[in-house]
Amino acid sequence: MKGMLRATWLLLLLCASQAHAATAQEQDAQAAKALLEKALAYYHDHGDKAFAAFSRQGEFVDKDRYVFVVDTKGVLLASGGPSSALIGRDVSKVLGPDLRESFTEALKIPEGNGIQQAEYRWQNWNDGKVERKRVFYQRIGQHILAVGYYLPRATPEQAKALRDKAVKDLEKNEAGTLKAINALQGGFLQDDLYVFVVDLDTGRYVAHGTDLRLINTDFAKVKDPDGKPVGEPILALMKEQGQGEYEYRWKNPVTGKVEDKHAYLRKSGHFLVAVGYYSP
Repeated sequence: MKGMLRATWLLLLLCASQAHAATAQEQDAQAAKALLEKALAYYHDHGDKAFAAFSRQGEFVDKDRYVFVVDTKGVLLASGGPSSALIGRDVSKVLGPDLRESFTEALKIPEGNGIQQAEYRWQNWNDGKVERKRVFYQRIGQHILAVGYYLPRATPEQAKALRDKAVKDLEKNEAGTLKAINALQGGFLQDDLYVFVVDLDTGRYVAHGTDLRLINTDFAKVKDPDGKPVGEPILALMKEQGQGEYEYRWKNPVTGKVEDKHAYLRKSGHFLVAVGYYSP
């Protein structure tokens, strides 16, 4: 009975955390879209003279959301963000692959199709880190007006998918996968998501996606910043079942803040493979 109540309580906490994250993300989306709609109306009334207003730190900048304008040749015409230094330059040549692809797709959208969406990675001027960014944009003649917002927190589904990818790759190539995780690349570090692996025979870390100092340390002794045990209860959980979940507090590598973390755990041979997502 106690086990059933605990499982129900954990499920309720998980649902509440997911709902909170979804609500915050929806609010960001609505704010970005509203700012773009405001900019479109202003551009309709003022034409190209609006570019000067878009590039000032005023009504067209909202926290880390700002209006920017490019023409169909890739020249930046206006920006309320740090990219304002590139105004007048062809930015298509300095875009990353994902942003270049998004720009190419934007050019295919005929004028009059309304507001569109795209996603790419861009430097967040608040923390200086490259993060996922979702942008709303609309083409008007030879100009594309846009507003984006950052997505620093991954979803529970993305955390599970990364864990399952790590498990699958470990089964195919154990040494190569551990090396890739510890190299902080190879697809095992995605924004605030990362993989860590513990050898259940020794109880020690063998791979960690952000902190190589933990390699070969005793996982059972790991505690969160509040002193709550993390390693010991997870190891106990893995003795009883092949996969599970555990909640604790940990530093988010993207925001740099200690936040609630929900970890998805799974056995793979003699390894414990884990990935967790964060919520503020």
